[in-house]
Amino acid sequence: MGLIDFILHVDSHLLALVAQYGNWVYGILFLIVFIETGVVAMPFLPGDSLLFAAGALAGVGSLDLPTLLATLFVAAVLGDSCNYLIGKRLGSAVYERDSRWIRRDHLDRAHAFFERHGGKAIVIARFMPFLRTFVPFVAGVGGMEYRRFLACNVLGGALWVGAFINLGYFFGNLPAVKENFTLALLGIILISLLPGLVAALPARRKPEC
Repeated sequence: MGLIDFILHVDSHLLALVAQYGNWVYGILFLIVFIETGVVAMPFLPGDSLLFAAGALAGVGSLDLPTLLATLFVAAVLGDSCNYLIGKRLGSAVYERDSRWIRRDHLDRAHAFFERHGGKAIVIARFMPFLRTFVPFVAGVGGMEYRRFLACNVLGGALWVGAFINLGYFFGNLPAVKENFTLALLGIILISLLPGLVAALPARRKPEC
């Protein structure tokens, strides 16, 4: 299946995975979220829409809500931690190159965002496609203290996973949403870009996490 097709019809593809793999689907979802947040070269995976669709399936009983929340929260936190460690150990060499998989301009934007918002960037970036993959990497490159990073990582992971899964759980099966699920997913993607507009506003002071 093509990536665009998977993103726009993630509900039907996810339902097919549940039917085919049963409880193993939690592991599949774990891997997708972990790879999107933990591998700096994979920023294009469908994080927000996937969480929303998974929450919608939990709303009809196809998935267990507490298990889903716990599994994807752990995946999100471990993913960001892995990305941070990659940045800390290998980041300098990677940052100096503009490869096919890791573009320098993406890293530069993430670096500017991190410099502007400090520790809060870890939390805010969770809700921003692409930046949520690059900001933890940049934090590692910049030598951010890990305890501070972890606190922001846990908070951001809890807010991100909790928000989108619960949105899907409570609203994903409303008739108006269910009949226009693709449009709903496109709306989620657009809403995910809004924090970027807020982040572009001049900051009066450097916030702390």
